[in-house]
Amino acid sequence: GDGEIFENYYRKQRRKQARLVLQPQSSMHETVEGYRRYFSQIVGFFVVEDHILHVTQGLVTRTYTDELWNMALSKIIAVLRTHSSYCSDPDLVLELKNLIVVFADTLQGYGFPVNRLFDLLFEIRDQYNETLLKKWSGLFRDIFEADNYSPIPVANEEEYKIVISKFPFQDPEIDKQSFPKKLPMSQSVPQIYIQVKEFIYASLKFSESLHRSSTEVDDMLRKSTNLLLTRTLSSCLQNLIKKPHIGLTELVQIIINTTHLEQACKYLEDFISNITNISQVTVHTARLYGLSTFKDARHAAEGEIYTKLNQKIDEFIQIADYDWTMSESDGRASGYLMDLINFLRSTFQVFTHLPGKVAQTACMSACQHLSTSLMQMLLDSELKQISMGAIQQFNLDVIQCELFASSEPVPGFQGDTLQLAFIDLRQV
Repeated sequence: GDGEIFENYYRKQRRKQARLVLQPQSSMHETVEGYRRYFSQIVGFFVVEDHILHVTQGLVTRTYTDELWNMALSKIIAVLRTHSSYCSDPDLVLELKNLIVVFADTLQGYGFPVNRLFDLLFEIRDQYNETLLKKWSGLFRDIFEADNYSPIPVANEEEYKIVISKFPFQDPEIDKQSFPKKLPMSQSVPQIYIQVKEFIYASLKFSESLHRSSTEVDDMLRKSTNLLLTRTLSSCLQNLIKKPHIGLTELVQIIINTTHLEQACKYLEDFISNITNISQVTVHTARLYGLSTFKDARHAAEGEIYTKLNQKIDEFIQIADYDWTMSESDGRASGYLMDLINFLRSTFQVFTHLPGKVAQTACMSACQHLSTSLMQMLLDSELKQISMGAIQQFNLDVIQCELFASSEPVPGFQGDTLQLAFIDLRQV
């Protein structure tokens, strides 16, 4: 006759036991085993409750189990949120996701509502993507470190096929050339492209079995790939450009590389569409706007080229040693200036591979900087007196600058645009 007292006692005790079961171990997030034990305990607890609900009368009711499950679910979600945020290994986050899916599917089979667990998986997906981005940041850095920043040499058809199997490169002009030949980009381009595809695969792994439509999966993939390009790859490129060991030749190669990577973005779009079977014509597919990454990197590299060129010019100017009281000139231009002009000539030869505008701007900026530096030398307030011989010597140097400007070191200038850089200096 104490049925009611027993029911209350039973429910109270089971609530206490539920709280114990829901208490995770502090190191749970370190291994898959920890999570597996945690989930098994909980499944065991609720399978027993479900069994008792079906084989006894009144001891357990549906309302009571639902209430218990809702309390448990809130606790489970809080625990998983905390523990998954400690995890920095994408593989472990992926295994956790698989466990959560199996856990949710199992309990759903017993009639417990699990939508909130699938919502939590979306939060964990962002966490997973963050761990992926961190991992790929290291991979990109290593690729850039190992690159020699010179065009890829291919000795024969076989080597050529190996490169184009990794990277979608097409150039009818280069196809016409005979072997051995060089492809314009350097080694890092196909490697970066392969890694972006690997990232897309890794990102896709999380979306599998989440009971989501292909359109949603496609959208997720594009969003995470955009993040990889605009945040991770972008900051790796910006850091690379600022590195002290990256000289003018390397900067030119980086500009060429980014052009090829930008052109390859459309193949990445197709790659995602093939995986998800969602046509790009679909109105709402997000585009890969990572293209801006390569444009920004190119602008940064161009800016760095102008700065480095001017620094180089300053180094030559610093060794200029005019004797402002010389009675007559040497009859030939100063050694430092001839060295400077030879340096500019060989540098602008490397620039022939650059987009026209960049090479012209670099050349114009170098001539203006040289002209200004020479002008400052002449008008230096420390300089009290200049002999006719010194002026003649200086004149020989200015003539060399003018000859350099008129020799069209970079093609594409209109008329005497480049010579105008030295016109004020000539007047003075």
